[in-house]
Amino acid sequence: MVHLSDDVLRFVRAVGPQPDEVLREMDAYAEREGFPHVGPEVGGFLRFLAGVAGAERVFEFGSGYGYSAYWFAETLPEDGEIVLTEIDEGELEMAREHLERGGYGELASYELGDALDTVERYDGPFDVVLVDHQKHRYLEAFEAVREKLAPGAIVVADNAMSADDVVVFEDLLAHVEGEVPEMNEGTRGIAAYLDHVRADPDFETTVLPLGEGIALSRFDPGT
Repeated sequence: MVHLSDDVLRFVRAVGPQPDEVLREMDAYAEREGFPHVGPEVGGFLRFLAGVAGAERVFEFGSGYGYSAYWFAETLPEDGEIVLTEIDEGELEMAREHLERGGYGELASYELGDALDTVERYDGPFDVVLVDHQKHRYLEAFEAVREKLAPGAIVVADNAMSADDVVVFEDLLAHVEGEVPEMNEGTRGIAAYLDHVRADPDFETTVLPLGEGIALSRFDPGT
């Protein structure tokens, strides 16, 4: 599902941060292979967001072939860290190759396996967290990392509005407006996640219609 018109999407891409050669190759790969990725408009926003947050450490629940991690890495300090998690060994190796080509290899920690197991082995604090793995496990991921967030940290959830047949926008819209639609597993997962973060008094949440929709939750304990 496209949430921005073609003209608006082109405008956002033209005005926002521009991808380098490696990212352009990654975009071409995604288009050629039909590989789901956040795309340059979301990637540019992630880089901007990490810069505004002054992020030093980033954790990703689901990294694919390293596309979002590459955008994040561009704004991290030399002693920063981004933790990539992926269950597909081939994709994680592609991520390693891309980040090393871009000169960001020393910033990255590559974790093969379940992200929810991986996060238990890491101490915080994290300044930015990306949740972009199995939709029915988003809430579980949030709870697993919540106590490892720095004050002011931002949790970004991808596919907050749609994801092919996995997340149905019309059902999500009905849900947030107070109806009780029948929902598939992925849509229920996103709905449960949004309900939870919106109700948490330590977080302020909003959604942007970039890509497939991204939910942004800012951690502000004590408010």
